[in-house]
Parts: sequence; structure tokens; C-alpha cells
Amino acid sequence: MKGTKISIYDTTMRDGAQGEGVNFTVKDKILYLQMMYNSGIDYIEAGWPGSNPKDDELFRMIAAKEIALPAKDKAKRSARIAAFGSTCKVNESPEKSEILSKLIAAGTDTVTIVGKAWKLHVTEVLRASLEENLRIIRDSVNFLVQAGKEVIFDAEHFFDGWLEDPDYAMRCVEAAMLGGAKGITLCDTNGGTYSRDISRGVEAVKKTFDPQILGIHAHNDGGLAVANSLAAVEAGANQIQGCLNGMGERCGNANLSTLIPWLQLKLGYEVMEPEALRNLTRFSRYVAELVNYPFDSKQPFVGRSAFAHKAGMHVDAVLKDKRTFEHIDPSLVGNERRILVSDQSGKANICERLRRFQPDLEKDDPLVEEAMRRIKEEENQGYQFETAEGSLDLLCLEILGKFDPPFELLDCHVWSDPLRGELDSVAVIKVKVKDQCVHVAAEGDGPVNALDKALRNTLSAFFPVIEKSQLVDYKVRVLDGSQGTDAVVRVVVETRHGLDSWGTIGISSNILRASSKALLDALYVVILKDQGVIPKSVVNHN
Repeated sequence: MKGTKISIYDTTMRDGAQGEGVNFTVKDKILYLQMMYNSGIDYIEAGWPGSNPKDDELFRMIAAKEIALPAKDKAKRSARIAAFGSTCKVNESPEKSEILSKLIAAGTDTVTIVGKAWKLHVTEVLRASLEENLRIIRDSVNFLVQAGKEVIFDAEHFFDGWLEDPDYAMRCVEAAMLGGAKGITLCDTNGGTYSRDISRGVEAVKKTFDPQILGIHAHNDGGLAVANSLAAVEAGANQIQGCLNGMGERCGNANLSTLIPWLQLKLGYEVMEPEALRNLTRFSRYVAELVNYPFDSKQPFVGRSAFAHKAGMHVDAVLKDKRTFEHIDPSLVGNERRILVSDQSGKANICERLRRFQPDLEKDDPLVEEAMRRIKEEENQGYQFETAEGSLDLLCLEILGKFDPPFELLDCHVWSDPLRGELDSVAVIKVKVKDQCVHVAAEGDGPVNALDKALRNTLSAFFPVIEKSQLVDYKVRVLDGSQGTDAVVRVVVETRHGLDSWGTIGISSNILRASSKALLDALYVVILKDQGVIPKSVVNHN
């Protein structure tokens, strides 16, 4: 119902960390807690005490109050930190359960425990009787409640169990309610349930028990985690469990970066304050950077491509009325519109890009025609500016007569001996900054690495911001393989500074020359962004 409060339970640090290629250190988890504490998220699941040394150390610090969390902000909703675990073991009393005792000692007011709700798991995995499973659910929840904890029960495989034997799945939920659980989370653990059945299962639980918190925990194995979470809310669930960027085991968990704006901006539910929602893009990109996990640029709402426009007619229309090709205002989620420029571009694309540096420029200005000619000519040679927006900005500045190179590469020599070992190359460069010339040599693992090190070592003394930037991707593409080793290659370098990233490009039949062009452009952009000549991304803020 429109206006209803929907609680967000963030399991990025626990279930998200179970995804392939995702790894949080203790420091990463602390940074994540500090960032998300006043983010508007209601619950943050920090991990599973007792499951690994990292989580043990984290919860020791939480219990000892050694983690400096931001002061609670009356204007923002502070999160409740949750510890995750499971019920006691089969034929074990809660009082003797090491799992439950560690949950109590974890120092969190909220505890979430998982228990079986599918007969298959009870008989084949736990190897227990159906009644014993009900007993350990009820007694485990009650033990934690008696210890003063707010308990949320995750009914694992609820929908598979409910479709196979609805009576027993409901008895599992009942056992948790009898134990005193404040919340019941219905889990589509295998991620293969259809939205219609999700709705029916949620409605059945709400009609029979109506817990204070009725949550949904959906996996994305069938590609429906977001749709199934929305279906659950429409059927009566009032809490969403999920992960930023959809991280998680196998195909991932429900994507909070997509769900939150859908719930609030599209369906009218109350999820978080508008100011908090405007940080969503930054949060999504930050966590990807934190764990060095590839960020999906085509991700809805928060991706770099979510509001990127390339076709000339699209750009012309969206500049006249953004509703024509943007389903929401990108600023509502902290994202930004991007006008891509290529040989397919019209004047509207190119004029909008040039306006970044000369806001009063009109579409019929001769400079727009000149920019169009230059861009189409260079793309015909092999340049590709939609993947190299840094080089595009430098070209725009040059066309407008506003490019003042912060340094000049006067001389460059690179020697390489592939038989020498790991450090097989040496680069010697001569750079001029204002009226000062500097010679520097650097060794590297390959000629491009040596050149990159030499440039950075030289220029960091003049422009300290370079030390805070990093080269995160280097791609080489042969444009015409029929020319053999004489073929023209395209080198694209991706550079990141904070949450801001951009590509730069070089074209040549000499791979080192193409690489040096891309590297030089990358460093020009780092410096000019720091100087305010080139605008920074809107998500590059604290």
C-alpha cells in the first residue's frame, strides 16, 4: 500500500560475501558499517560470529564498543546491527549450543537465525525428525529472546517447502512465532520460485500469523530476485533482505540498489529519506571498490550507463524534456546523465559535451561543427570515444582553445629484455613542468608498466593527486589483424580516483606509442580534474 514503511535489511557483508570473488577484510567491514550506519538502511547484517576468524574479531570489537560509529543523526535513521547464525544442533539444548552462545556474546541487539522449512532438508541434510526440527526452531528462538535479543527467523527454503508441503512449512513458521520471534523472513533460497508463488506464500503467512516483521529473502538464480521481492511486498511483506549490487552466492541476492528506488520512487512506499536515497549510487560504487569487485555499468538506477544517451535523436529529445528517455531524474539516486559521443552522434550530443567547458555554447556555433568533424575523423582512424571520455574531454578543451597541458613529455626511451626476468624493462623520460625539467628512470614488468611508473614517479612530486589515482584496466585491441605485427592497435586505459573513473585512448601501429598516448591522457585528466578544469563525477564525494 502506498505510503507503507518498508524496512531494508542489508546482508551485503554476510550473504553478499558468499558470492564468488567477494571478500571483506575486517577493516573493510568496519568501513562499510561506518558508511552505512546513517545511510537510511534499517538493519545491517555484519556476519556470522563463530564462522571464521574475521567475523570473530569484528564481533569482539562490536561487543567491546571499539568501532567508532557515526553519531546518531536525528534527521536520519540509524541502522540496527545484526548478527547471523543458525538454530542449535539436532538433539542439542539451546543452553549447550556454541552457536547460540556466540550470538548472545556478539554484542548486537538483533540476532537473525536460520532454520529449515523444507522437509527435504530436515530429513536428508539434518537427518532429523520433523518434530525435532520444530523443537530446535522454537527453543533456539526462545533462548535468544530470553537473553534479551530481538530475533528474526529466516525460514530457509520456505517457498520450496511450502509448495511441496504447505502444512509443514507453516508449522516451521509457527514454531518460530511460538518461540517469540519478532520477525519472520521467507527465503527463496534456491532462487527458482516464480513470482506468483512468492505472492501466494507471503499472503498465506500474513493471513495466518501476521508477524510484526514479515520479510522476503530472494536469490537470483532464476533472474527474478528483484521481481520476487517486489511481489512479496505487494502481497504484504514489510521487510526486504538483499545486497547492494546484487552480490551473493551463485547468481546473487536481491539487488538493493535496484529494489530501493523501485519501492520508493516507483511504487510510493516509504523506504528512506530522499537525502539518503541520493547517496545510493555512491554506496553501490563504494562497496564494489571496497572489495575490488567489478561494478556493473549497466546496473539499473546506479550504473554509469543507466542514464547514458548515444543516439542523436535521443539526446536531442532528452535535452528538451528529460521524460522522453529517462524514467526518473538520475539525481534522485545520486547518479548523473551522460551524453555519449561517437561517429553516430548528432550536434546535440557534441554541443552538450562541449557545454561542460563552455555553458553558453549554441548548437549552430562553428565550434560544434568543427568538433563533429574532428570526432568523426578520429573515430574513422580507430578512436572510440564512448569508452574514452577522458580523452574526449581533452579533445573538447583543445577544440575550444582551453587545453593548457600541465606538463610536457620532452623525451622518452624504453628498453626491454624479455629474457631478463620479472623486471624486464626500463623507461627513461624527460618531463617539463612549467620551467623545470626532470629526468627519471624506472624499471617495470614490461615496457608499458615501466613507462607508467616513470611518469607517475616524475609527476607525483609536482601533482600529488596522481598518487591517489590508479590504473585499473588496460586493454589492447588489434584493429586489422591482416596486417600482422604491423597492424594498428587501440589501447584503452581506465583510471580511477576515488569513485570517479574514466577511460583514455591511444591509436598507433606501435603499441608502445599507443599506450603512452593513453597513459599521458589519463594523467592529464587526473590533474585537470583536481584543478577543476574538467568536472568530476557527481558521485565522487564523501
